[in-house]
Amino acid sequence: MNPELLKELVTMKMPFGKYQGKLLCDLPEHYLVWYHSKGFPAGKLGMLLHTLYEIKLNGLEYLLQPLKQGR
Repeated sequence: MNPELLKELVTMKMPFGKYQGKLLCDLPEHYLVWYHSKGFPAGKLGMLLHTLYEIKLNGLEYLLQPLKQGR
């Protein structure tokens, strides 16, 4: 996994929708599950949201903790 992707998950904010302005890493799991069922947006945002979905689905949030603390 690309470490730059993980850094973006803890620094990039959701650009639109119900959770606009919230850090991607702080999006609730049910929101990511909804996107998974409806389809992730195109481009980089969709790739990041899909990555975050996989991280949360597999219980790997601990990978983001050091990055969250370091920002």
